[in-house]
Amino acid sequence: MLADRLGAWRGRNPLVLAIPRGAVPMGRILADRLGGQLDVVLVRKIASAIDPELAVGAVDEHGNRELAPWFHRARTSMDWVEQQTSEQIALMRQRRAAYGPAAPVAGRCAIVVDDGLATGSTMAAALRALRVQQPERLVVAVPVASREALALIAPLCDETVCLAVPPDFTAVSRCYEDFPQVEDAAAIALLRP
Repeated sequence: MLADRLGAWRGRNPLVLAIPRGAVPMGRILADRLGGQLDVVLVRKIASAIDPELAVGAVDEHGNRELAPWFHRARTSMDWVEQQTSEQIALMRQRRAAYGPAAPVAGRCAIVVDDGLATGSTMAAALRALRVQQPERLVVAVPVASREALALIAPLCDETVCLAVPPDFTAVSRCYEDFPQVEDAAAIALLRP
């Protein structure tokens, strides 16, 4: 359904950038159906100290951090955030080495894909990291999102494609019948042309 909604980019060699690892299978389908190239944009959520599923922010592979607008109410200290930031950057360095060098973004349509947006922090960090690379157009494509997440990312991209915005949104995983973990080996295999 996302590929159909992105049909205007079919045959124009868009760069589909999946947020690993969960969005890589979806990114492969979009890249194939649109006749584009698949790569990843490396960003990681910074989890709340009290709820590992709740993102209080995100960091990109260059160390640029994005904290959620409501971070000060999250009962998470800056010491925790600093520790999590260091751990996530180390993990992203390992993944970049495994995934290979980043594809050039400048002058291309970059379609950023994730499996869904709860807080939007991770996508916001990805969009900020990509915008400085001067894409021709920056498009967000997600199957599901919260209203708050869409409001957060709207000013950071040129276009948003979202299939569903449930009024009772609580978590991305609850919007799927099956929500398996995507392992690194599977993501690496899907990234191969």
